[in-house]
Amino acid sequence: MPIAPITGKLRKRLWLDLSVAIGLGVSSAYAYWYGYHLKRVQRQEEFYLKLERQRQAESE
Repeated sequence: MPIAPITGKLRKRLWLDLSVAIGLGVSSAYAYWYGYHLKRVQRQEEFYLKLERQRQAESE
């Protein structure tokens, strides 16, 4: 009594797989961008602004 081969599984679930993959990818990208990247860039900009103000104060 052999087991029948699984065929067409990818085709049947293609839309579900694509939707989940795209949804998770977009969600992860938003989490990275707003949760980490923008905060890091803001901290970097504040550092360089502080450094520039110190240089201006020293030159005066």
